[in-house]
Order: sequence, then C-alpha cells, then structure tokens
Amino acid sequence: MVHLGRVFTDKDIADNNILPDIDEQALGPGGIDENEFTTSVYGSVHAARDLPKHQMPDDEMPREIAYRMIKDDLTLDGTPTLNLASFVTTYMEPEAEKLMVDAFNKNFIDYEEYPVSADIQNRCVNMIARLFNIPAHEENTNAMGTSTIGSSEAIMLATLAMKKRWQNKRKAAGKDASKPNIIMNSAVQVCWEKAARYFDVEEKYVYCEEGRYVIDPKQAVDLVDENTIGICSILGTTYTGQYEDTKAINDLLIQRNIDCPIHVDAASGGFVAPFVNPDLVWDFRLEKVVSINVSGHKYGLVYPGVGWCVWRDPEFLPKELIFNINYLGADQASFTLNFSRGASQVIGQYYQLIRLGRKGYRSIMLNLTRTADYLAAAVQKMGFQLMSQTRGQGLPLVAFHLNKAHGHKFDEFAIAHQLRQRGWVVPAYTMAPHAKQQKLMRVVVREDFSRSRCDALIADIKLAVDELKKVEAAGKLEQHQEHLRNHATRTGKHQSRMNQHYSDEKHSLQGKHGKTHGVC
Repeated sequence: MVHLGRVFTDKDIADNNILPDIDEQALGPGGIDENEFTTSVYGSVHAARDLPKHQMPDDEMPREIAYRMIKDDLTLDGTPTLNLASFVTTYMEPEAEKLMVDAFNKNFIDYEEYPVSADIQNRCVNMIARLFNIPAHEENTNAMGTSTIGSSEAIMLATLAMKKRWQNKRKAAGKDASKPNIIMNSAVQVCWEKAARYFDVEEKYVYCEEGRYVIDPKQAVDLVDENTIGICSILGTTYTGQYEDTKAINDLLIQRNIDCPIHVDAASGGFVAPFVNPDLVWDFRLEKVVSINVSGHKYGLVYPGVGWCVWRDPEFLPKELIFNINYLGADQASFTLNFSRGASQVIGQYYQLIRLGRKGYRSIMLNLTRTADYLAAAVQKMGFQLMSQTRGQGLPLVAFHLNKAHGHKFDEFAIAHQLRQRGWVVPAYTMAPHAKQQKLMRVVVREDFSRSRCDALIADIKLAVDELKKVEAAGKLEQHQEHLRNHATRTGKHQSRMNQHYSDEKHSLQGKHGKTHGVC
C-alpha cells in the first residue's frame, strides 16, 4: 500500500521551509568557483546543497555524487531487519540476489522475447498448486494459476473471478445480478476491503468478539444468500496469526447443500502450514475451495513483490476475464491487473523453491516456530497475555497485550513508541470492531530473526516496560507519551508531505470503528 503523495504549491514550499532565510553567497571564504572540478563527493558543490524535492533540476550531476547523496538520504530509513511489523522477506542468499539483478531489465510480460522466464512462472505455479494439494493425480484436473505483484493483486483477481462467475449464473437464470456480496472476517487485511469497494461488492462481516479473532464458520455460512459470490477464509490472520477453520466452513456448505465457493487467503500461511502443520486440511482437498492466494514475498522467502493465485478449474475463472497474448506462434492466456513488470521476483521464487525444496522450507519454518514459541514464553513471563497460538498451530508470530489486572495507565502504543527509540519497529494495533477496542502488539518472526536478536528484543521490551513504570510512578506519563508521539516516529516527521485530503474517510473499518489496518 503506497500513500498518496501531496503535490506542493509554491506557497506550500515557502510555508513549510523551517530553515532560517540564509544568504548562501555569504557562506565560506570568497573567491571560490562553485563549478571548480573536484574528485571528492563531499568536496563538490552538490554536497553543500539540499537535494531537489519539488522540481527537476536544470543541471545534471555526476553519477557517483547522485548515488552517494541518495544513499545518505536513505540512511534515515529504518533498518529492515529490525522491522518486526512486516511479514515481507528481508534476507535472500547472494546467489538469488545476483539472479534477480541479472533479470532487472527483462519485461516479464514480453513472453515472446523471454519465453524461459515465462516458463519459470509456469514451473512455480505447478509446484505451488501441488503444495496446496491440487488433485493432479486425477486425469480431468485442469487447474491454472498466475504470478502477481503480491497477494493484494491476487485477491483482486480472485474477487473478480468469483463475482463474474456469480453474475454469469444469475444472468443465465434470468435473475438480478446487480447486488453481489462477499463474506469475510472483520479482521481481514485491508486489501479485501479495497477489492470489495473497487469492484462494487457488498462486504458482509463476521465480526470478531473478545476472545475470538477468527471467523465463526456457522455465522459465516448463515450469512450466505443468493447474492453471495464467495466466502473468504484466512490461513493466518494479520493480527493474531491464527488459522481459520476452512474445513468447518466447507463441511457446513456441503451439509446444507449450498453452492458457495471458498477462497482461501493464504498470503502468510501458504508457505508455513504445509511444512509445520501438514495434517491441517485447508486447501484443495476441500471441494468448496476454488482458489487460493499466497505471498511469495512473505514466507515464500522472496523480496517484494511477488504473489500467486491458483484456481481449481476453468469453471471458477470465467473466460471473459482472460486475454490471450501471442508469443512464438502460440497463445498465452493472461489474467492480471498489471502489465509491464520485471521478471526478477518470479526468478527469485523459482530459486527458493528448487534451492530449498520441501526439506529446506520445513527446516526454516520449524526454526521460526521455535523462535516464536520462545518469544511467546518470554513475554508471558513478563506479565503479558498471549493472543497468538504456539506449537505450529498458527503463524510464527507473537501477538500479546498488557494484563488489565495490573492496572497500568500506559498502553501497548506507549510500549511500541518506547521500542522505537531502540530502533525496533514492533507495532501496536487496535483490534477489529466488536472486540471491545482490544489493543495488542505483534512481532512477526521472519527467517533472519535469530535467537540472539530475539534475546535482544526481549531485553528491550523489559527495559521499555520498566521505563514506562518509572515515568508512570513519577506522574509524567502524559507528557512522556506526547513527546513520543511528536518526536519518536519516522512517519510523523514526513506527515506534511502526505496528501491529507482523504484523512477523514468513514467508509473503511478503520474509518468506521477505529480498527488499525495491520502492516503486511
């Protein structure tokens, strides 16, 4: 998700100039030609000027200086390995990186020019479909899939497919096809809200409750009506990492003889559950599951952005959504919201699949699960209450909140701000609506989150809580939290550069209920 950048007017630029009005001609000794040749980056005239921010400069600058100036600017970004808010991969082997760099200049959509890259996508689709137990042993199986920019695009495509299939059936029966709806947990990632709103599909929510943060299968099936295009079941919720009970939804639909498809959002869990909890039945083994998405750039272990979507059969992917692109004298079916894009991420995914194999993925996911369990035990010993599951029953993340019985006046957001000062990004969230405004913190355990780094985080969480207790005892908690809000967040420093025109929206779950949209 990218924020809407604000285009500054000349008045905005003048009003936002926080620096004093300084005559730069009066700086330094006289008699120096600013165009004087220098081999030093920091001896050049560009090092003594601010980087252009609003208008393209008239003159060029040497490449090594442009590189260094931008690199220096980027040092103010956070450290990806300390960003425990995100599921997105932050480590790949040098060999994988080299393959991806070599493919930067390949436009993946140009199948005629790059047929091997196209075939590599098809190899990945086959491997992932079989990982999700597509019935490849059945002769009549005709599954298909595609790569995407990420799970957000995959979810958009799956929603479109479900909507179009529903519309076709309604029109064939001579019935109204203007009021589609989709059923999902109110704790869904924001891309589901976007898909429904962008494609004019009504959202029907199964709301979370205190103590239950996954979809209730019976409530979900009870919401199904003649206008329902499908049910979304999440394999690893954004907030608590729990796996929703797709099998229970499937069995209820069969029991009641309801023709309603299930799409499984396996963005985070699709590369975890098959290796850590292989006996969990959530995928194409269930007859009502018609499509599954997964993020390659999460636990698929590839840099952003790549995702995948697989459909059980052409019945669930209407032909009118497909466009045929001719390459090498043959038609290539295409279903995508994007067009031109690089081949690097798909090649990176293929590298990981064949480099690690099932054994390698299993080893990594088991290590992540052990580290998550270790962290979970540590925060519980500190007095926090655990919201996520352990022992591989959910994603390798740790979701926890303060024990209300302890009566602290500070909250999870205060701890998150405190950790920011130590460099950690450990987000605090307000839970989905109807969960009594439950606040929580969440740590995503990724491949490069080692036991030693975990110990450092545990020490800093304890330090943060102890510091807040001291501030609370001194009666200065409110001033302390105000200071952190204003000075301790990176985005706060750049808030004026974001477009605020839409900041008061009231159509999303966040706008209506105050739910925090989680980072994915």
